[in-house]
Amino acid sequence: MNKRRVFVLGALAAGAGAAHWRTHQAPAPPAVPHDAAIAALRATDGSDGFAHAEAARMFAFPRDHGPHGDFRAEWWYFTGHLRTPEGRPFGFQLTVFRYELDAAIITSSSAWRTPRVLLAHFALSDIAGHAFHPFERYSRAVPAVAGIRADPLALWLDDWRIDYAADSDRWHLSAAQGDIALALQLDGASAIVLQGDKGLSRKSASAGNASYYYSVPRLNARGTLTVGGTVHAVDGTAWLDREWSSGALAREQQGWDWFGLQLDSGASLMFYRLRGADGNTGQFSDGTLIGADGHRQRLSATAVALTALGAWTSPYTGTRYPQGWRLTVVGAGLDLLLTPRLPDQEWRARLRYWEGAVAVTAVADGRPLGLGYVELTGY
Repeated sequence: MNKRRVFVLGALAAGAGAAHWRTHQAPAPPAVPHDAAIAALRATDGSDGFAHAEAARMFAFPRDHGPHGDFRAEWWYFTGHLRTPEGRPFGFQLTVFRYELDAAIITSSSAWRTPRVLLAHFALSDIAGHAFHPFERYSRAVPAVAGIRADPLALWLDDWRIDYAADSDRWHLSAAQGDIALALQLDGASAIVLQGDKGLSRKSASAGNASYYYSVPRLNARGTLTVGGTVHAVDGTAWLDREWSSGALAREQQGWDWFGLQLDSGASLMFYRLRGADGNTGQFSDGTLIGADGHRQRLSATAVALTALGAWTSPYTGTRYPQGWRLTVVGAGLDLLLTPRLPDQEWRARLRYWEGAVAVTAVADGRPLGLGYVELTGY
């Protein structure tokens, strides 16, 4: 689905006073309980005044790269892998989430009391330095602080920005916090992939438990990365996930495991495993295998065999996450071992979850096959 994303936005809803403040340190605010965040994402009867993802729709680009304000929640989600000319590896995440509070709680017409809340996550995984640097900002979309512009597309929280130039099909990302900074130019290297049923991603059988979801699995990245005050030229690959909805989880769903893999063969794979309260894989788990030639194969819950091979317990939160996976795509000749490039890539902000870079190797002989990102929620 794009699971994680909804979950983070639920954290804003669960602490709905989250409207006029911001923070720059991910560990600072108390974590929102899992149940409260999930509760904010349940489908409604449609009387909430928001549009709902109920049927397949026609997508149009570049328009759909922009905001869909008639839906409650939306996100622009970039992850990727960078390297310096000397080969020093990094992973990164830069995400902007939009969430609309219920208009009924707004008691003023002032622009400073807007129901629109923006949250951004910026993280750097310094693989060689064995360090994970997560930062968070959140604010109402108020003048001079945070906002979204449709044409040309721009999203910002202070000086953290995502910009898109439609004429060149190019994204620009920039974020800085302390002695960590990122400035990247991203150019499309693969076609847009509509996930689920032509872009309609159902999470359960209940009406409204769905989102509109597309990905750009490969973007060529180049720019600069600042670590410890030292500026590095970098290049690499990125992945963009886009999703919008007004409620996308069923009551029995506990969390999800999401995998986005970029294989050296040119193939890409997205799969999310929805977990029930019993820990089993839900029937609405879904994904797509995109061949190097662009051929797409939809992956059902039974098309992917997924086994956790170990676990890691956070020394900060006590949360126990699976770590290391065997992922097999039945009938596609893919038998993959996924290994975190750092054990600790845990977010400890308004929501606790694990999201980080992984290495992909062949189960049979250990050959390197690519890189990916994994997200784990509900643990």
